[in-house]
Amino acid sequence: MKTKTPRPIHLKSYRPAHYLVDTIDLNIFLEPRATRVIAKLRIRPNPAAETPSAPLELNGEQLSLEQVKLSGRKLHPSDYTVTKRHLILFSVPNRPFTLEITTVCDPEGNKALSGLYRSRGIYCTQCEAEGFRRITYHLDRPDVLSVYTTRIEADRDAVPFLLSNGNRIDVGQIQGTNQHYAVWHDPFPKPSYLFAMVGGDLAAVDSIFETQSGREVLLRIFVEPGKEHLCDWAMDSLKRAMRWDEVRFGREYDLDIFMIVAVSDFNMGAMENKGLNVFNDKLILASPETATDANYAAIEAVIAHEYFHNWTGNRITCRDWFQLCLKEGLTVFRDQEFSSDERSRTVQRIADVRTLKAHQFPEDAGPLAHPVRPEKFIEINNFYTATVYEKGAEICRMIQTMVGREGFRAGMDLYFERHDGEAATVEQFIACFEEACHVDLTQFMRWYSQAGTPELVCELTHDAASKVAKLTVEQVLPATPGQTRKKPMHIPMEMGLLDAKGHDLPLILGSDESIDDGVVHLKKRRETFRFQNIDKRPVPSLFRGFSAPVRINIDLSEPELEFLMAHDGNLFNRWQAAQNFATQLVIQHVDATMQGKRIKRGAPFARALAVTLSDETLEPAYRAQFIALPSEADVARRIGQDVDPGAIHQASQQLRRLVGKTLRQDLTSAYRKNQVRGAYSPDAESMGRRALRNAALTLLSTGREQADKTLVLKHYKSAKNMTDRTAALQILTDISGPEREAAFSDFYRRWKDDHLVIDKWFAFQAMSSLPGTLDTVAELAEHPLFSIKNPNKVRALIGAFAMSNQLNFHRPDGAGYRFVADKVLEIDGFNPQIAARLLSAFRSWRALEPKRRNSARSILRRIAKTKVLSRDVYEIVTRMLD
Repeated sequence: MKTKTPRPIHLKSYRPAHYLVDTIDLNIFLEPRATRVIAKLRIRPNPAAETPSAPLELNGEQLSLEQVKLSGRKLHPSDYTVTKRHLILFSVPNRPFTLEITTVCDPEGNKALSGLYRSRGIYCTQCEAEGFRRITYHLDRPDVLSVYTTRIEADRDAVPFLLSNGNRIDVGQIQGTNQHYAVWHDPFPKPSYLFAMVGGDLAAVDSIFETQSGREVLLRIFVEPGKEHLCDWAMDSLKRAMRWDEVRFGREYDLDIFMIVAVSDFNMGAMENKGLNVFNDKLILASPETATDANYAAIEAVIAHEYFHNWTGNRITCRDWFQLCLKEGLTVFRDQEFSSDERSRTVQRIADVRTLKAHQFPEDAGPLAHPVRPEKFIEINNFYTATVYEKGAEICRMIQTMVGREGFRAGMDLYFERHDGEAATVEQFIACFEEACHVDLTQFMRWYSQAGTPELVCELTHDAASKVAKLTVEQVLPATPGQTRKKPMHIPMEMGLLDAKGHDLPLILGSDESIDDGVVHLKKRRETFRFQNIDKRPVPSLFRGFSAPVRINIDLSEPELEFLMAHDGNLFNRWQAAQNFATQLVIQHVDATMQGKRIKRGAPFARALAVTLSDETLEPAYRAQFIALPSEADVARRIGQDVDPGAIHQASQQLRRLVGKTLRQDLTSAYRKNQVRGAYSPDAESMGRRALRNAALTLLSTGREQADKTLVLKHYKSAKNMTDRTAALQILTDISGPEREAAFSDFYRRWKDDHLVIDKWFAFQAMSSLPGTLDTVAELAEHPLFSIKNPNKVRALIGAFAMSNQLNFHRPDGAGYRFVADKVLEIDGFNPQIAARLLSAFRSWRALEPKRRNSARSILRRIAKTKVLSRDVYEIVTRMLD
């Protein structure tokens, strides 16, 4: 906890470690309150270090040190110094030596869920980013790679399964006792953050995967006994991910066994520890009765993500934590590509861009903005952000757009060949693509160093006499914390020009230079492209497939947006046109509301929606995305300043009601035609039909007539799967009345004994737009099924309220802010990571209208003045206020 102002760590200050640890042998004796760890390290001076014969400074926190041995000799306490964060040996040999350290830690008392902790009777570790130092003293940094051998000993009855990284090489019973042990060896050097150990009473689901070279790999998923039947989808997803990585990137799994353990108390979604992934159980357990289509898709994606880390993160790791995007952004890109190949590429791209805009764009626009590769941090846990993950993935996607799919594979092949077994940097990664694809990415590197979302101000003019369409693009690079002046970026813009029939025109520049792939490279602050042989003014379709993470500012008329909605051959841009049109209408309604006026506009937009809604040649999942109107947060982001969440909510509801009323016949038809009969299946076609049917129901219910409520309740009662049941529940959460009460009471009665499903019950109530929601959330925070020490429960209730309820979190009286701030401070006392993430709900406070802005500022100042704060919360609140 903070006792003095923490000092930041800077990228420019990176220096190689003074020492390297070639091997580490761990002997772990599990006990709930006093686990003893004997660590034997084989250490040598690092020849790359700048200062020879430096003191050996090992990281360690919340450990009880029993003894230290140097090359077999027990050291006297005067030979070393112990601080709250370090063990320092001032005199060690200038040659290879062994260091044996015996420590004791308290797994049961570890409520931060970092390091070694015990929850629901299961011992578990979480070492990324800096949790290993809570297990033993070590050079806990990602550029120190070691070969681990881990022996675990525990009571056989209490802890029948003993798991760690690598392959198991020995098991046995301690004669004359009830103790047993297991020994695991991982032959691949890895940093300490990838160490894992699990012990507990678990049940295993086993399968075999045959690699492309013919090796058999044992696959094991461990869950709480009785939940084995909920692992089928996870196992299927794992096998498909393993095969995909062999085909797409030529990466074969390298150990004899791959294990996943599902636990209930976990700060993250999952962790890619080498050979022993640890997962939040909500991302493993699934059945049609308990999991929605969205849950199935998330399980598939996260299983793939963590498995893909075996090469992009484990075999090649990052040199320092500033390079975090090197493993996370790249692996997010890989899991997005996997999901695109498994399902619908367009629908997946829409979903990924929705996520990027909902989470990363606000981060880039506020006080928490930082480069994809940060320049400094106080607490690295605060930089597991949408910028590092999602924007980092977009950088990889832009590279693929520029060099092509084959070129990207060639660059990745070189990266694997050159840096396997190393801790790499962004520069080394980019150099592989420059060399393999013969491209210059010097200017492109600015994507890693410049924060903020570029805005592209575009203007299209046409000269009929010369038959030239002139497109002028200006890069506007907004100031962000610490970066007031920016240099022009290298931005790939995939584009098209549409004629009156919606056909793509040939893109021919001066001197008959054609753009065959439709990609224009923007490199200057302002530049103009002159397209030849254009008879009539075309309609521009820019940044197709969202070819770069930018804001696009172009003056398109409503008829042009309607035209793009109906005719753009790029389905992503057709969807984007619908989003732009809808957002434009909502903002017009907001402006009218602020002026005390009431307008009724949107019928042309609704009719344009109907064209795609009724086009049965298009995937149902795509049509579902097409009729899903922008969220209130999307509209707030477009307005940008002096945002009034209440006015936005009112205007959004007006447009939804207008669309629901105008398209009632089309929506009713879609609802009836897309009922999925037979047994539940998570295949793309069935998921798409359910998505379209439920999206239609959402718009049909906007009239709030009794018939609408009756239809939604009937949908809830007749549902044969969790997807349809929760679709109705989510609609009813915003509708007061007996139908709402009946559905929520029934849901609670059915699922109160399932700790994952009941999280949906908490979340839907927290996201309600009804006036008494804050009081309801406060009451639910005292509910027997809620635990503020369980991250999933915090995310389901308090997180859903703060992050997903624009109307009630941003109450004009500031009560929503006060409630969340109080919870942040409470949680900060035992789990700083979760507290800091919850605090990020205030990230856009500066964009609010004055009354709410002043209220949020007051709350943040109160947090900042709290006498005892974790480094995590301290960093977030001070960055918000700076």
